[in-house]
Amino acid sequence: MTKLEEFDYIIIGCGLAGISFCEKLIANNKTFIVFDNESQQSSSVAGGLYNPVILKRFTSVWKSKEQLELALPVYEQIEKRLNTTLDFKVPVYRKFSSIEEQNDWFAASDKPNLSPLLSTKIHDNKNENLEAAFGMGEVLDTGRIDTKLLVESYKAFLETNKKLKKEVFNYDDLELKETSLSYKGIIAKHIIFAEGFGLKQNPFFKELPLTGVKGELVTIHAPELKIDFVLKSSVFIIPIGNDLYRIGSTYDRVDKTNTITPKAREELLEKLKTLITCDYEVVNQVAAIRPTTKDRRPLVGRHKECENVYVLNGLGTRGVMIGPYVANQLYNFIENNEALNEEIDIKRFKDFR
Repeated sequence: MTKLEEFDYIIIGCGLAGISFCEKLIANNKTFIVFDNESQQSSSVAGGLYNPVILKRFTSVWKSKEQLELALPVYEQIEKRLNTTLDFKVPVYRKFSSIEEQNDWFAASDKPNLSPLLSTKIHDNKNENLEAAFGMGEVLDTGRIDTKLLVESYKAFLETNKKLKKEVFNYDDLELKETSLSYKGIIAKHIIFAEGFGLKQNPFFKELPLTGVKGELVTIHAPELKIDFVLKSSVFIIPIGNDLYRIGSTYDRVDKTNTITPKAREELLEKLKTLITCDYEVVNQVAAIRPTTKDRRPLVGRHKECENVYVLNGLGTRGVMIGPYVANQLYNFIENNEALNEEIDIKRFKDFR
């Protein structure tokens, strides 16, 4: 007779949400097993920026202070565990298109919640390969997480420690009991669904309003560009080393495939033309569906009928910042009976109360 494996948690999905929850479990000496079939790519192909300011409107990101205070130590701990570098402290500059935008920047920097985040110094453009006649403003406390390396390295770590199953999770084989659950010879106390856009196929949570937005990015090789900061204008230009820059991103609410498209490439390169004047070569293009919601808040909570079934999803476009925050919220909800933030609790939707 095959011996049953017993864990505190089963986690479905090894993107930013799943990894963040794994870290919370490791910190609290909980046992777990992760299932991931690599069908969802949004964490791997993300730009990976953590930036506390919405640069289109010069407003602060929702709970950015709390998010960064939780997130940065988590990534530091992962770096130590994996013996690699994931967090690159790179400044983010916002290009000004007019004197009026400069004035809007200064007005925003006077607001109490934004003054610690926006430098009041205007950076003049001294790079002949950039178009920025009105200068640039610098956002403070920014950086980039190498999400592709994070996901790949973390899966390797889990596999080495026999905590990863690279296979499709079959919902029909999940058996729910009063105080536990079982799945193909595994017994666990709780199951966390952190599947990204794959949640749309999940019979427990597929009715949640996860909209999903397709994003595409291109990577260019531009030896003459020589910038060591992220530039935000109509697109982001993100330096990733070796004269390579990631350009993104597009937002397509109709196409729900991971297939790259000529249309998105053309859109990104047309916008790039307004920012740089040097030659470059496109060396890569990627696409994925971001797990977004209409109210721009994550989807976190317990199934209304199944006591030990939970969702951790909807991280949207700022997963590197919000992942550790929502993982902390869900863990404390399950283990310490602490209330979830009402803005992320799936009970905000009447069908899930």
